[in-house]
Amino acid sequence: MARQQLLIVDDEPLARQRLRDLVGDIGGYTVVGEAANGVEAMAVLQNQQVDIALVDIRMPVMDGIELAQHIRQLPRPPNLIFTTAYDHYALQAFDLNAIDYLLKPIRAERLSAALTKARPLNLKQSQGLQSLQETRQHLSIHERGRVLLIAVDEVLYFRAELKYVTVRTQSKSYLLEMSLNQLEQNYADRFVRVHRNALVAKHAIAGYEKQRIQQNAETEKPGELSWVVLIKGIPETLVVSRRHQHMIRAV
Repeated sequence: MARQQLLIVDDEPLARQRLRDLVGDIGGYTVVGEAANGVEAMAVLQNQQVDIALVDIRMPVMDGIELAQHIRQLPRPPNLIFTTAYDHYALQAFDLNAIDYLLKPIRAERLSAALTKARPLNLKQSQGLQSLQETRQHLSIHERGRVLLIAVDEVLYFRAELKYVTVRTQSKSYLLEMSLNQLEQNYADRFVRVHRNALVAKHAIAGYEKQRIQQNAETEKPGELSWVVLIKGIPETLVVSRRHQHMIRAV
C-alpha cells in the first residue's frame, strides 16, 4: 500500500518538528512539505499532491480557517486535520460540524487515530467554520486549472460583468465568481461603491473629474459629461453613477 503524503502547516518550527517526529514514529506516512502559514501552504499544494494536511489555526499572513476555505477550491483537495490550542467555545464549532482537530500538545495515539479517519472538508463544514473566521485577506482566483491567491490589499477595484466580477490589481485583471454585493458586505471598510456595477478601494482613489462617457452606464448617456473616479497607478477610470455622486461632494 502506498504511503500517504502529508503537509504540515504551522508557524512554529518546533511544532512542525514535533509533528514530523510523531508521523515518523507512527509510520505509513511521508511528510512531503512544510509551511509556516496558509499562503505558503497553498504554494505547496499547487505543485505537490498531498493526501492529508495538518493545519494550525492561529497563524500570521493567512490562518488555518481561511486556508481551509481556499483548499476546498483545489481540483483535488487534501484531507484536513486542524492542530490547535484553541479555546473550548471555539472547539464546539468543530465538534458540531464533525471537523477533526488535534488539541496541543498532540499525542501520538490521537494523531494516529485522526490520520486514519481524515476526510476532505465538505461544504457544510466549510460554512460552519465561517462563524470562526475573520474577513478573508485573500481571494481564490481560478485560472488555467490553478487556484491563485490575490491579496485583498492589492485590489484596486471590483467591477461586475455578466456572471463574473473583474478583480483589478496594479499589474493584472482576474475573473472572480462572487457577487459584488457579497464583496461589498465582506469588505465595506476597504471599498466604496461608485456604481451599481463597481466597488473601488478607498486607498486607490486618486480623485474625481468630469469626462465624456463613451458607453452607456446606468442613467448616463454616451457623450454626456459625468464624474469618474481616477485610480492610482493605472489609466483606467470608473464612472460614478448619479445616485452615488454624494460621495464626491463629501470629499
